Amino acid sequence: MDNAVVLGWAGILKPGKLRWLRALSWAVLLFIVILVPQVAIPIGVSQLSGIPLQRFTEAPPGLLLGWTTFWALVAIGLYAGLVMLGEKRQPSEMALQSALPELGAGLAIGAVMMSIAVALMWMAGGITITPEPMRDPSRALALSIQSGVMEELTFRLIVLRLIWRALGLEVALAVSAILFGVAHIANPNASWFAAIAIAIEAGVMLAGFYIITGRIWAAIGVHAGWNFTQGWIYGAAVSGTSGFEGGPFNVEPVRGASEIISGGGFGPEASFAGLLIGTGVGAFTLWLAWKRGILRGVSEPPEPAAVFA
Repeated sequence: MDNAVVLGWAGILKPGKLRWLRALSWAVLLFIVILVPQVAIPIGVSQLSGIPLQRFTEAPPGLLLGWTTFWALVAIGLYAGLVMLGEKRQPSEMALQSALPELGAGLAIGAVMMSIAVALMWMAGGITITPEPMRDPSRALALSIQSGVMEELTFRLIVLRLIWRALGLEVALAVSAILFGVAHIANPNASWFAAIAIAIEAGVMLAGFYIITGRIWAAIGVHAGWNFTQGWIYGAAVSGTSGFEGGPFNVEPVRGASEIISGGGFGPEASFAGLLIGTGVGAFTLWLAWKRGILRGVSEPPEPAAVFA
């Protein structure tokens, strides 16, 4: 069998008439079941209790970390259960024996990538880096887990995988990256350049880690490591948002510097350095996947790729 990503070949995704429509409908259903409750539950509790919804987002860091970790585990379990029920297969894209090594490798890669981007921005004169007293990292950990797990479930395992099954890899890569960029356009200090940069440097790059391993763990690790390093270690805005700060450094754009060099209020992800590093790593992972034959077709059923082997 090919050393490739498992797209699903049985149950709802079995070969036959209107498979493309079944795959897209299945993606919508997975999105509703897995993602909507995370938003709906706090809203419902707020309505029933009379507690303003804003209080939930401003919960104590420890409580926020506990809730985020709990819901991430619930979402992973829901996805695995739905795949077994609807696709009649074991979700090898979530093989637990690969979770720790691939998460660890991903966290390290994400941290190194962001550190290189910040170093390039500093050398270009776009930012200042000053020391800061360290504070509790619980909130940054919670936000990193939320973005790493929930966004990778959504954009890689649901959007990318099932559009790949329905319409092919090229369409899936393009659509998942574009949607990932558009999802950030409403963030504070966002711009169309920032959204395009996010789509290319992160949407394609994170897809590459999923494709090359056949599992989601490395992509989750890279995403969470990138965000935590950017926000907590360097104190920079993460996709325009705050709340991660508290680490040993504080990154600030240099007054008068071009936002393409400094990232502006959106943070390093909207800088040329972030775009360069993310795009370079994404291109490398896709090249490696092509070299291994993963991008040349998906067999029925394929086996997941070995970890960075």
